[in-house]
Amino acid sequence: MRIVWYVLLVVLGALVGIAGSIVQNAWFPGGLILALLATAAVFYGGLRATDTQLGVVAPGAGWLVAIVLLSLGRPEGDGVFGGGAAEMIFLLGGMAIAVICATMSRLVRPAA
Repeated sequence: MRIVWYVLLVVLGALVGIAGSIVQNAWFPGGLILALLATAAVFYGGLRATDTQLGVVAPGAGWLVAIVLLSLGRPEGDGVFGGGAAEMIFLLGGMAIAVICATMSRLVRPAA
């Protein structure tokens, strides 16, 4: 059952990365804040849903793959990222959020 959670978190991380890439520059600066909040929510949610640091790594991997693929663009020159400060803040801020969530201490569950 845990493997299903991790696969779901990878897909969810990729979806948040795609949505964040589109929104962060469309409604600057509100879109950037919204994209970073969604990124933090999926990373922290993965940590709490699985109670392991792998719960942060799974959506983080999906998020990073989506971001890297979108930043490559196409041979015609089209790309989601146009270059600028907002894209760098989104990329570096998302990675910083992943590190923060991965190093957070887990809650101790009371014995039943």
